[in-house]
Amino acid sequence: MIFVDTGAFLALYIKRDQYHRQASKIFPSLHRPFFTSNHVSDELATLLGRIAGYRYAADRVDDLYVSESVDVLASTREDEIEAIRWMRKYADKEISFTDCVSFAMMHRLGIRTAFTFDRHFRDAGFQIIDVSS
Repeated sequence: MIFVDTGAFLALYIKRDQYHRQASKIFPSLHRPFFTSNHVSDELATLLGRIAGYRYAADRVDDLYVSESVDVLASTREDEIEAIRWMRKYADKEISFTDCVSFAMMHRLGIRTAFTFDRHFRDAGFQIIDVSS
């Protein structure tokens, strides 16, 4: 099972993103369905809106929700409380609440691997898909 983080989606959708080539190469090879969260879709919508316009952002996030390849999971109250613990644990690394919710959800669901360009997932003990090639 693979969890996809905001940065990976952003890299796929924004051609001038520094990781666009890697994201375009890796996305088609991901085992389906892959997982993300409602917090990631929120963060993605906001960032895409600022970068590429809000209509484009709405279309891309809608694509996630209707795709049979992506399972957008909703966090629970317990996930969000656990995320606060993750934030405290890694306060010195300045990890976002969205990432901490992702960690809590991944831990709860037994997802050990993330497609991300964010080193914080590795710092938190998760495997990340190698994007160096």
